Amino acid sequence: MEEKEYRDTYQTINERRCVFEKTINSRRCTCRQSQRFHLADREGIACKSATGNALCTTLLSSMRSNARFALHLTSADGPLPHAREIKVQTGGLLGLQGLIRPEHAEDSNVENAIGLIDAAIEKYGSIDALPYDIIVQAIVKFEGRRKRPRRGDS
Repeated sequence: MEEKEYRDTYQTINERRCVFEKTINSRRCTCRQSQRFHLADREGIACKSATGNALCTTLLSSMRSNARFALHLTSADGPLPHAREIKVQTGGLLGLQGLIRPEHAEDSNVENAIGLIDAAIEKYGSIDALPYDIIVQAIVKFEGRRKRPRRGDS
């Protein structure tokens, strides 16, 4: 399947793409509103909730924007390069988890992203009121998988 054909089919069958798809596919996060599906040899994540998807989109946009300086970016108006996107998604959710569920502050995975976001809104009043200075620290601290050396490299 060619890439353009794949993307067109993906958009057709996935009505509401999960904005935390990268971190969920990397098995670092779960969400009760997510639904896995397979297309060709790839796995995608759909969101079952329009309201939840809007909250997640707002949170991710705010995390990107607030982490822009720390990640040495001039803009963060949309998806970032893969490694930085993973850093923002996973590190940001882990930072939020540390704030909302201190007993899970040292966990390396996030359980139920939308539940975490709902609890954060209940505690802080809105996504805009979250303490992004602490969340950005977690984003900067987060390290994804290390690159494997290529064959023949030492």
